[in-house]
Amino acid sequence: MSITATEFKTNFSKYLSLAAEEDIYITQYGKVVAKLTNPYQDRVDIAKSLFGSIPDTMTLAEAKEERLNHI
Repeated sequence: MSITATEFKTNFSKYLSLAAEEDIYITQYGKVVAKLTNPYQDRVDIAKSLFGSIPDTMTLAEAKEERLNHI
């Protein structure tokens, strides 16, 4: 999402909440001057990608052993 600096100043709390979900680019005189982002978003995406990567029938010890055997 891209917004002007004036819009950002006027509705700061709204965009602060939206930044938890998506990056917000702030422009001034038509140029991007800042990016408002969630600093933990990369971690959340990585964690979400791991769900379901180990079958329910496999124990943690078995998963570790399989991983070590593939190195």
